[in-house]
Amino acid sequence: MPIEILMPALSPTMEEGNLSKWLKNEGDKIVAGDVIAEIETDKATMEVEAVDEGTLAKIVVPAGTEGVKVNAVIAVLAVDGEDVDKAGEGIGEEAPAKAEAAPAPAAAKSEAAAPVAAAPKTEVAADPDIPAGTEMVSTTVREALRDAMAEEMRRDGDVFVMGE
Repeated sequence: MPIEILMPALSPTMEEGNLSKWLKNEGDKIVAGDVIAEIETDKATMEVEAVDEGTLAKIVVPAGTEGVKVNAVIAVLAVDGEDVDKAGEGIGEEAPAKAEAAPAPAAAKSEAAAPVAAAPKTEVAADPDIPAGTEMVSTTVREALRDAMAEEMRRDGDVFVMGE
């Protein structure tokens, strides 16, 4: 079974990065620990190491691609004994098109500056445990912790919360 190599998150806040170059080519033997690619973020350039062994069957995202989302398939690794040509079939054919259509940096900044209350609401799937009409608001762990700590401090009369 082929192993998908995913775009790594090099920091907790990373949402996308640039695949600057491949250090291995299709057909190369890969050993765990081999450096296979270089990823650029807004802060640094990092090397991506292989965690599995096999043959690099297909490079899905070409070198120089900008705006590759975290956890997107960037390559396919064929395990020993597997047909290299068949391992990469049908995987990630739409990924380069999505990577080229990356949002403009100005749009990303305006989304990040939006208040928590204006976070996009997601539709709830037909889950019998969730009442009909319930709207879910997506939030980050950081926002949830900040809000929980502020609520806890408001309950304690001896704590002064800045801004209140």
